[in-house]
Formats: sequence, structure tokens, C-alpha cells
Amino acid sequence: VALADAPSIAARLHELGARRVALKLGDQGCYLSQAGEAYPVAAIPVACVDSTAAGDTFNAAFAVALSEGMGAGLAAAFANRAAALSVTRLGAQSSAPSRAEVDAFAVS
Repeated sequence: VALADAPSIAARLHELGARRVALKLGDQGCYLSQAGEAYPVAAIPVACVDSTAAGDTFNAAFAVALSEGMGAGLAAAFANRAAALSVTRLGAQSSAPSRAEVDAFAVS
């Protein structure tokens, strides 16, 4: 999915009944749409070594952040940081960053 296509895709998903849409856009970040507001959340530019588990890492981090009470925008930014860290490493499970790494990456 390209960022330019995200608004129309999100609109269609809302028509089908989705209340919140989060479209992962790889190195373009993600696009959130909910309750009359929609916006992109920028990716973190990094040198990609292996993108094998980036989507899974994003999904897990997004779910964790939402479960901790973060709003969708902050949760997506957190998930983007986690995914960015994961693509700088080889492998799937071994590339997933720890919470401490994601938190430290936020201030660097």
C-alpha cells in the first residue's frame, strides 16, 4: 500500500464496518483512520538489513501500546520505532527489540 492510496483504502474499510484502521506502509510508516480523523505516522529512517519480522513486530508493539492506554497515534509511533529497530537485525524472532530498546530508541 502506498501512502497516496491509504485514505481511499481506509474509507472503504470504514464502509465495511471497521471503526479503526491502521494501514502498515513499510518504510512509509503507517496510516491511521478513526472517528473522523485520519493521518499518517512517519516511519523512522534506518538502514534495513532484514525486514522479515517488521510487520509482526509492529503489530505486537501496537497492541502492547494500546493495551497500556496509549492513544492510537502514540501507539503507532511506538510500533514504528519497534519495527524500525527490528529491520536493523537479521532474522525473525531474534530481531524483535526489547521494551527497553524501544524506549531508549525514542530518546536517541
